[in-house]
Amino acid sequence: MFKLWPYIKKFWVAIVVCIAFIFVQSQTELALPDYMSNIVTVGIQSGGFDGAVSDVLSQDTYNHLMLFIEDENDQKILENAYQLVSNDQLSRKVKEKFLDLNGQDLYVLNDSYDESLESILLKPMLIVSQIDSQKETGETMEGSSFQLPEGMDIYQALGFMSSEQRLAMFESIDHQMETMGESTLKIAAGNGVLLEYERLGADTHKVQMNYIFKLGIQMLGIALLSAAAAICAGYLSSRVGSGVARNLRRGIFSKVESFSNAEMNKFSTASLITRSTNDITQVQMVIIMLLRIVCFAPMMGIGALIRAIQNSPSMTWIIALVLVVILGILTVTILVAMPKFKIIQSLIDRLNLTMRENLSGMLVIRAFGNEKHSEQRFDQSNLDLTQVNLFVNRVMVCLMPLMMFIMNVVTLLIVYYGAQQIDLGTLAIGQMMAFLQYSMHIIMSFLMIAMIAIMLPRASVSAQRIHEVLSTEPSIEDPTHAISFDKSQKGLVEFKDVTFAYPGADQPVLENISFTALPGKTTAFIGSTGSGKSTLIHLIPRFYDATEGEVLVDGVSVKNVSLHDLREKIGFVPQKGLLFSGTIKSNILYGAQDATEEDLINATRVAQAMPFIEDKPDQFETTIAQGGTNVSGGQRQRLAIARALAKNPDIYIFDDSFSALDFKTDAALRKELNTLTAKTNGTVLIVGQRIASIMSADQIIVLDEGKIVGRGTHDELMKSCKVYQEIAYSQLSKEELGHE
Repeated sequence: MFKLWPYIKKFWVAIVVCIAFIFVQSQTELALPDYMSNIVTVGIQSGGFDGAVSDVLSQDTYNHLMLFIEDENDQKILENAYQLVSNDQLSRKVKEKFLDLNGQDLYVLNDSYDESLESILLKPMLIVSQIDSQKETGETMEGSSFQLPEGMDIYQALGFMSSEQRLAMFESIDHQMETMGESTLKIAAGNGVLLEYERLGADTHKVQMNYIFKLGIQMLGIALLSAAAAICAGYLSSRVGSGVARNLRRGIFSKVESFSNAEMNKFSTASLITRSTNDITQVQMVIIMLLRIVCFAPMMGIGALIRAIQNSPSMTWIIALVLVVILGILTVTILVAMPKFKIIQSLIDRLNLTMRENLSGMLVIRAFGNEKHSEQRFDQSNLDLTQVNLFVNRVMVCLMPLMMFIMNVVTLLIVYYGAQQIDLGTLAIGQMMAFLQYSMHIIMSFLMIAMIAIMLPRASVSAQRIHEVLSTEPSIEDPTHAISFDKSQKGLVEFKDVTFAYPGADQPVLENISFTALPGKTTAFIGSTGSGKSTLIHLIPRFYDATEGEVLVDGVSVKNVSLHDLREKIGFVPQKGLLFSGTIKSNILYGAQDATEEDLINATRVAQAMPFIEDKPDQFETTIAQGGTNVSGGQRQRLAIARALAKNPDIYIFDDSFSALDFKTDAALRKELNTLTAKTNGTVLIVGQRIASIMSADQIIVLDEGKIVGRGTHDELMKSCKVYQEIAYSQLSKEELGHE
């Protein structure tokens, strides 16, 4: 994946913004369990009171609390925190909230008070609330053997006691409180504030519902913020993934367009199709998942782990245990599945190759009645890919049930162990529920990272295959300092002692080729199959570069001019007339977008394509199917010739382009072509298999096993070249040859 970094870093702004949204999403999701814990612990169990600090205290309660605060500094903090306000000076809001004041004064909490007040009031509030509730029910303090004098309540008695006596009296209460745990103490202290509110006539049910409603609204806002962040992160990650995929496809297409035939032979067509589609799709999906999961999962996992430890440190051993189990399962899964990912892409290549061969060779398959064999080839390729995919998917399918089983076991462990902690008072129900959610976050985070770890090898293979194409340097490139053509030698083509061998070949295909093709003249090449005719003319537009020697056009080596300028001078007609989807007009004007209507008609007339075009209802606007499959081979060839002629080039190259034409059309086309080239002084190079197509050429070059064995006109070669004679007599009678 790092090899494709130049294509990814262009989107660094979107990536940074996406990560920021993912951070917001993770933090908001991590905040929700705490809110849920507060709703359960404070809102439900403590009646909406989250601590021992009350907004108001009656004078009796304030004095009672002072009895149980021994430290003078703590007493001073309490005195500074509350201010005694007379009944007639109480705010309207306080009077409306507390209906049973009966004219009594209240201690009102100051806006700025010491934060240590919560811990100072925790134990006194619990003791006072316990004493008051026992007084109301007529019970005696548990564990206390102290008998109160008649007519005296416990607070009056405590006022006459020394601090040592008070500590001894409530020693059993202190011991009981120590066993309750901090969580239970906070809940009990909150209940003490609740009792105080009830005594003062406050609607505690309303207070509770207001607290729950407030936290619920906050949770809803956080959830909406999380959803918005998730949507934005998803949008940006998709934009980045799609943008990278678009640039990769563009890069591959541009690179393939710059390939010479040597590079095209290195990569098969099926492989290039797979690399520009399936491989890029794999990379696109992994980029999206890297942003959405690899960034999100660590934020969630680490954040949830920290909060779980802070929330319930006594149960973190459960998370450690489950992580060890999960990592073990994932390690085994990756070791089993990873080797299979490396061969999936090559199997897709083979499937594409088989499918492409079956489609392109459909007529041959039907002609030989080999439909069953083709089906078997395709089925075998399909079956191999299916089996590998099934194996990988089965491994992945087994992973999810295992994870769900582990998550359920973890839930049971947390509930079982958490219930014991709740019973001991060291854990609140809400805290246990929050810990449970944090545990699920941690497990899911590790699972998401593992899924990416499993997908990365396949994406890495795809990225490597894409990089192979992008990093391939074309063997034929524009020169660093291109020069211009010599206008005084316009149309001149020269070969000077040219030798050519295909890359990796032991023997050269062409050897010591030297000739000159003059403007306004026709030069033809003939020879047996494999003699190097097509290879020779492919050296002119630099489809290949000569291994030795020089190819010159207009007096300049083709290696010293730009490819665009060189190919602008050439009208090339390949052996197989290829048409593009569109119309007849768009195909003819493919290389001459600025051609006039007159140029279009003239090129069509010379190529002998006008008769069948005029017979069609839409004429030049007739639709051409992909590959020109809706026209005959001869019509396709004539349109390909018209395409080269419409360009009005200096050099015409016909690579066995007349073989699909009948003799009458061939003769008429050559006659018109000779007239056109004589008028435009164009150079014509023809590769032919038929003697009749090249007999009238000004110069005929005979090739045999890559060497020139004859050169001259038809009559000269019939007298001097044995190879030419054999070809001629194999096609025409002596009378026909003599007539010509």
